[in-house]
Amino acid sequence: MAMSVKTSAFVRPHSEKSSLPKICLVTIGLVLGSVTCCLAQQEGVTIPADLPRDLSPWGMYQSADLVVKSVMIGLLIASLVTWTIWLAKTIELLAAKRSARKALATLAAARSLDEAAREFSKTSGPFGEFVRAAILELQLCSDGMDREGIRSRIASRLERLNIARGRHITRGTGVLATIGSTAPFVGLFGTVWGIMNSFIGISKAQTTNLAVVAPGIAEALLATAFGLVAAIPAVVIYNAFSRSVAAYRGLLGDASAEILRLAGRDLAGRAPLMTVEAAQ
Repeated sequence: MAMSVKTSAFVRPHSEKSSLPKICLVTIGLVLGSVTCCLAQQEGVTIPADLPRDLSPWGMYQSADLVVKSVMIGLLIASLVTWTIWLAKTIELLAAKRSARKALATLAAARSLDEAAREFSKTSGPFGEFVRAAILELQLCSDGMDREGIRSRIASRLERLNIARGRHITRGTGVLATIGSTAPFVGLFGTVWGIMNSFIGISKAQTTNLAVVAPGIAEALLATAFGLVAAIPAVVIYNAFSRSVAAYRGLLGDASAEILRLAGRDLAGRAPLMTVEAAQ
């Protein structure tokens, strides 16, 4: 009987249906509106050739408001977290899939659960756990029980183990979903705050000179850039991990099916029930 393994859906973040274009349009609209307002009012005002501030990224960060600086630092930390998770999960998934392929080959070559248990006796991975769970269920069942019922109970044990292993392998990826969904809006908050400060500066200086508003707008847009730099890799990496985790779960399902076939052979051949201690 073929086994159907149910796994929980690996939910993609809302960022995959990206809201980034809308965010950019809102930001550009705010900036263009402010600049247009200034240019419309500065009749007869001479704009100096050189702006009074350093408009390099570092210079803009140094002269930015405390709130905008906090936004930039938070987004930089989020970006570092994204790349740390990418490195750690990439290594973990590569090792897990390599181990799964080797275990599948071992299970395919085994003739019985007893033989498979001997092969996995010294391993602590999921596949040895699957084999021991199947043997334990056989040990708990008596000779007079229906064979299909025994297989159903083994399948139930393997299903729960599959779900648990699926949850384990996805640890940490939820952080990527959070960063990908929220980072653009955090950057937009910094942008709005910076533009607000630019208009306050215009009011205090009593002038509509573009040189007054341009540095503040540049600092505000830098916060948006930080948000995009944090969000875009997080979304891409999250979706890549989504596909990789789905492939690994497929390998776990294949292993469960192989173990069910081995259990079916033992039941059909009326093999003696084994103890968990012997399997270990």
